[in-house]
Amino acid sequence: MPSHPRLLISPDLEKQLLENVKHDLKFKQIHQAILSGADDVLNKAVLERVMIGKRLLDVSREALKRIYYLSYAFRLNQDKKYIARAEKELIAVSGFKDWNPSHFLDVGEMTMALSIGYDWLYQDLSQSTRNTVALAILEKGIQPSTDNKYNNWLKVTNNWNQVCNAGISFGAIATFEEHPSLSAKLLNRAIKSITLPMKQYAPDGAYPEGYGYWEYGTTFNVMFISALENIFHKDFGLSAQPGFLKTANYLDNMMAPTGKPFNYSDCGTNAEFNPALFWFASKLNDPALLWITQKQLDKQMPLKNRLLPSAMIWGAKLSLNNIQPENAKFWIGNGPNPVALMRSSWTDPLATFVGFKGGSPSVSHGHMDAGSFIMESQGVRWAMDFGMQDYESLESKGINLWDSKQNSQRWKIFRYNNLAHNTLSIDSTLQNVQGDAAFISHADDPHFMNAVADLSTLYAGKLKKSIRGVALVDQTMVLIRDEITVGNADVTLRWSMVTPATVQIINGHTLELSYKNKKCYLYVDTESAVKLKTWSTDPGTSYDAKNPGTSIVGFEVQLKADSKQAISVFLNAENLPQKNLSAKPIASWPKK
Repeated sequence: MPSHPRLLISPDLEKQLLENVKHDLKFKQIHQAILSGADDVLNKAVLERVMIGKRLLDVSREALKRIYYLSYAFRLNQDKKYIARAEKELIAVSGFKDWNPSHFLDVGEMTMALSIGYDWLYQDLSQSTRNTVALAILEKGIQPSTDNKYNNWLKVTNNWNQVCNAGISFGAIATFEEHPSLSAKLLNRAIKSITLPMKQYAPDGAYPEGYGYWEYGTTFNVMFISALENIFHKDFGLSAQPGFLKTANYLDNMMAPTGKPFNYSDCGTNAEFNPALFWFASKLNDPALLWITQKQLDKQMPLKNRLLPSAMIWGAKLSLNNIQPENAKFWIGNGPNPVALMRSSWTDPLATFVGFKGGSPSVSHGHMDAGSFIMESQGVRWAMDFGMQDYESLESKGINLWDSKQNSQRWKIFRYNNLAHNTLSIDSTLQNVQGDAAFISHADDPHFMNAVADLSTLYAGKLKKSIRGVALVDQTMVLIRDEITVGNADVTLRWSMVTPATVQIINGHTLELSYKNKKCYLYVDTESAVKLKTWSTDPGTSYDAKNPGTSIVGFEVQLKADSKQAISVFLNAENLPQKNLSAKPIASWPKK
């Protein structure tokens, strides 16, 4: 095992980083953000073991940010004030009674925090501090990870596996000399276990838990791979897992022209600054993967990611100047939670963008949003997704948020069920939790980009067939077409779309949406009589979050048993759709 520091950094790499700071203004910007963050810590109280509900996670994350930033600041400018403060933080969190192993993410992040501090500052820490920190990593991080009461994350396919394996592996590497055989065993365990979530990226790189959890799971996954590469000069085949190296394209394409992501599943509404993109861009020698990142830096996006120093490390051999976007304006990813993403331009902030997803409510952090879409044009997100509600706001009121069975409390939360998503609802009932919508065709035709999903199993028992196609027509207009075969009883079909716009009904088939002096028109084409409607987004319970400035627009259609129905909805932010606009059957749409 190489001498300290051995996690991610080396003296030669530090020299490279300092050169980059001198010659590249964007790297200087990131570097200064880290130093400013380290300076901010100097005036704060040392961390204490304060739980929020069942979690210590906020403290673990703050510890990781503080110790990583302080360690970076010390190594790159040798100012003793940074190591003095880092040492205080290391001793403080080492003294916690435990790192809350019942919610093991807290342990994973805390173990990574102490491991980086221990490893990067090793030569300059006192022997007593080294002993204290190494013992805490062993007793409060590593040993609980070997207890079956706490380590179910070894067998799961979601972000918990990635985060916890990465954190414990950092502990095993940093303190290798203390227990070499145990550390080796833990690393072998992690290499085997982490392939479970990595298989979820297949075949195309779409991350099942969505944009927000991509930042979490994928960044820690890359931290683990990067640590292996730095020590062993290989990653034991991990990055060759199908779909994994494609996932940076997924993330970039998830970003809409307004700079906000397609925020389906448990995801916030705002964009993230993603250090992991630097690893992918470097690994693939593809600077275009940093196109979005470059724009974020140009706009002076606040750089607060707790793993921000990793961007400097992973980007060491890259230039952040004059990056050009990729050419492709259409991206589709199959897998457990498939998504299609289409845009008219990468460079025009007023471009038209549509994101469309399939999948199942049963996926990790999933919502009842199979068939849902978002749409932007003229700088406005006309069709939006509420995204997640803060977990503690629900758990503190006794809501069992993590049971996703058909009739569980999770689906009584307003933001989580299909009635508050841009999809179909039949007789105001919930989508089937075990239903699964896969893409059945798509085409990257510049005049008719499209993707088609089979939603039938989401409505089994009500509909015999439900096919939804979403298209970007001539780079400007969005078409959503549903082709329905009803089951053996009459049904009421509800077509809904969440919007921040003010809504006016123009006639029986047309809605005018207005937002900040811009307009978008929604036009419905179907043979049956439609009843255009709006629904309130005000919370209906004491636990639902407020949704100010939004409403749900759409319509209801009465459909007879065993009948077939085609419904086309056109969205156009350029001008009022022509009268009698009609769409071709999905069977005749262009296919790849």
